[in-house]
Amino acid sequence: MARVEIYTKFFCPYCSRAKRLLSEKGVDFQEYDITTGGEKRTEMLDRSNGRTTVPQIFIDDRHIGGSDDLAALDRQGQLDPLLAG
Repeated sequence: MARVEIYTKFFCPYCSRAKRLLSEKGVDFQEYDITTGGEKRTEMLDRSNGRTTVPQIFIDDRHIGGSDDLAALDRQGQLDPLLAG
């Protein structure tokens, strides 16, 4: 299975939606809460080419984007192969 990382903030509905989709697919993911900023927020900005919205999702170090991007990949049938690694 692929390594999935997701940067989130507390009370973020888009974050909840992305995590729910991943959980429904049985994916274990590493979540980084950047609600209060800090080192992980800086890391997210570097990895996502300056995108400041959450969630920011990475599969095997490939930047996927946000919740809508993740859902689009799923609708197109491209998410499961990525998650399979």
